Amino acid sequence: MGDYVTPGEEPQEPGIYRSEQMCLAQLYLQSDASYQCVAELGELGLVQFRDLNPDVSSFQRKYVNEVRRCDEMERKLRFLEREIKKDQIPMLDTGENPDAPLPREMIDLEATFEKLENELREVNKNEETLKKNFSELTELKHILRKTQTFFEEAGTGEMLPPAGAMESEEGLELTQHAVAGSAPFANFGFVAGVIQRERLHAFERLLWRACRGNVFLRTSEIDDVLNDTVTGDPVNKCVFIIFFQGDQLKTKVKKICEGFRATLYPCPDTPQERREMSIGVMTRIEDLKTVLGQTQDHRHRVLVAASKNVRMWLTKVRKIKSIYHTLNFFNIDVTQKCLIAEVWCPIAELDRIKMALKRGTDESGSQVPSILNRMETHEAPPTYNKTNKFTKGFQNIVDAYGIATYREINPSPYTMISFPFLFAVMFGDMGHGVIMFLAALFFILKEKQLEAARIKDEIFQTFFGGRYVIFLMGVFSIYTGFMYNDIFSKSVNAFGSSWTNSIRHEYIDDVLEKGEKASEAQWMLVPELAYDGNPYPIGVDPVWNLAEGNKLSFLNSMKMKMSVLFGIAQMTFGVLLSYKNFTYFKSDLDVKYMFIPQMIFLSSIFIYLCIQILAKWLFFGSAPGSVLGYTYPGTNCAPSLLIGLINMFMMKSRNAGFVDEEGNIVPQCWLSTWYPGQSFFETIFVLVAIACVPVMLFAKPYYLWKEEKERREGGHRQLSVRADIAQDDAEVVHAPEQTPKPAGHGHGHGDGPLEMGDVMVYQAIHTIEFVLGCVSHTASYLRLWALSLAHAQLSDVLWTMVFRNAFVLDGYAGAVATYILFFIFGSLSVFILVLMEGLSAFLHALRLHWVEFQSKFYGGLGYEFAPFSFERILAEEREAEENL
Repeated sequence: MGDYVTPGEEPQEPGIYRSEQMCLAQLYLQSDASYQCVAELGELGLVQFRDLNPDVSSFQRKYVNEVRRCDEMERKLRFLEREIKKDQIPMLDTGENPDAPLPREMIDLEATFEKLENELREVNKNEETLKKNFSELTELKHILRKTQTFFEEAGTGEMLPPAGAMESEEGLELTQHAVAGSAPFANFGFVAGVIQRERLHAFERLLWRACRGNVFLRTSEIDDVLNDTVTGDPVNKCVFIIFFQGDQLKTKVKKICEGFRATLYPCPDTPQERREMSIGVMTRIEDLKTVLGQTQDHRHRVLVAASKNVRMWLTKVRKIKSIYHTLNFFNIDVTQKCLIAEVWCPIAELDRIKMALKRGTDESGSQVPSILNRMETHEAPPTYNKTNKFTKGFQNIVDAYGIATYREINPSPYTMISFPFLFAVMFGDMGHGVIMFLAALFFILKEKQLEAARIKDEIFQTFFGGRYVIFLMGVFSIYTGFMYNDIFSKSVNAFGSSWTNSIRHEYIDDVLEKGEKASEAQWMLVPELAYDGNPYPIGVDPVWNLAEGNKLSFLNSMKMKMSVLFGIAQMTFGVLLSYKNFTYFKSDLDVKYMFIPQMIFLSSIFIYLCIQILAKWLFFGSAPGSVLGYTYPGTNCAPSLLIGLINMFMMKSRNAGFVDEEGNIVPQCWLSTWYPGQSFFETIFVLVAIACVPVMLFAKPYYLWKEEKERREGGHRQLSVRADIAQDDAEVVHAPEQTPKPAGHGHGHGDGPLEMGDVMVYQAIHTIEFVLGCVSHTASYLRLWALSLAHAQLSDVLWTMVFRNAFVLDGYAGAVATYILFFIFGSLSVFILVLMEGLSAFLHALRLHWVEFQSKFYGGLGYEFAPFSFERILAEEREAEENL
């Protein structure tokens, strides 16, 4: 595209056919009113701000401190969210959309969040300390209990059990002396503690080797599952007691315990002290339970109170942050009292934008009104297509190919009809269409509940987002299935068949007498004998479903020709839409040397072929032929379309027929002519089509070069005249600037010098693409025929090989088989024929629109209008949270 000039007053067109008319405007806002004005524009969501400070880093902009404060508030709210989710407290989300807070309310929010964070952190710290003390006291309780049990067993004179590899004669003797002495442990020391169970084995081995068997270890598992004080995860621990003699072993034992992260606790020597200490520990544990419960209750109350407002607070903070982030795009005038912004906005919404600015100014209490001033620009405006929940799905299909160039034809309204229809041509089955229709209808009727549920599954969101597209695809599939007379590979005889038994009894007897097979003949429909001359009222006659002999021949011919008709009709419509683009952009060269040659080329070959197809359907009946040696007279002699098209390009004359033995001319139907002088006219059509190619290739570049040459010569003459005037008047006069007109659709140049190389390459690409595309795209539309037959055959195979087997059995076995096989048949129909075949047909319909249809008129070189909208920002933030 070339340069643009924002039009002064253009006729308004419905926004669905073209993108909205946009303009570039300047906003002059007083500093005190700027925040509230931007907030009102964010609620409106109709302006796109331009960054007027692209070379200024984010850390040097005016409102960077306010953005940082918002980031800090957002961090505190996320901390609150994590704590609330940790306690599994449901967060209230009413969907309320509060207004953006005033700047002075930001201080109150900061104070509230700071108080909540400090209170929660203090409560968490106290709770962690209490849990740590509780865990230590619990471990000490188990140590005192286990060691007391150990000493009581030893005091009875019982032999201590060995401790695996730790037991030695020296250690055993040491322990026995300790037990048998009148003053137990008078000469021996011991330490007691707890260690994680998985570290116990390595702890024993290292203790044995480091102390050379001079210590005695006794362990006992703790039955209760303790919790880790840091992570809160459950851990299994063991109580151990180690006997040793001497300070050197004591130091070594403590270092080993420290290396294995074992916790040592003081343990009294006498039973009386141990009992007193155990009683004190139990008392402290009970007190800690009470304090810990109160602490957790207080934390829970704080979080429950916060959970009611967290979503609303997040919305407010994100709005404040987005406002200050947008204010950083503004320029500040020299007086420091006015902010200047540039925005793209729809011309049709200027009144609403002005009213929003007025509301923002009034709410801020400013006495200086905000000013909106339209500007002229040479930049390409963004593309803005208004959508609703119905049209959004189809607009997304178009935008996935490329955003429309500003003000070019929007394919979306035409795609609403052509896309589901072409899909249904490939998917035509009443039964499968009903399944798709009901699924989409469920999504539509339950859309509010499903939106509120916020289901994160990506596949579900894909189907739910395209519910209206699927709805129309289902409706059109029911229609095309009715026209094909196809419902789960079966037909409905709604109007009575126009065919009867085409095989005469005497012919069958004659065939059987000759020993030939009559089964194939019995399944064929011979028009001269079976057709009563009355066409079936709507769609395909149901008797063709039984004609296994020539069913595929009939359907192949019908669907192949139908695909060609639909394809050429859509391509022709695309070329006609290009004419609307050319006339809108006032591009006479494109109309004369692109549109007209393209239509002539398309009409001379492809539209001419469509006319032949329709003529063959309307004016020709069955040709003479025979079935199993029996000759039937024909009513007309229909020419072959394929042979005729080949002869047309080879410029061959038609052969009227051949002379039989009696001298009569017998016509050859596949070589017969449609009308007198057919070869002459077809030769003219081919020559005209060939002549259109150089016109499309060279005419437009030549006239562009000619216009550029005249413009330059005119500019030189104008400059020389003004130079003479300047010399006479002794003053310099500058040449007036020329305002460029709106660029045509694909002119390929603007105000700069014309690059003929680029223009020729651009024109050659488009010419070759169109000429070869007409052939390849016509062949591409045959996918309508291929997928339609494939879908029908798959449905037939599924019925024949699965469900029909249930009808072979009788009685209870038949009932059970029918139930089971129907479940299998239904499941395979949904997953294979509806989902997989539906996805295949969807992708093929997508390709037909992107490549075959839109390439005729759609540039797709624009960029999307991204307005500053709170609704959009909050939706993106919510989606980002759900994806985490």
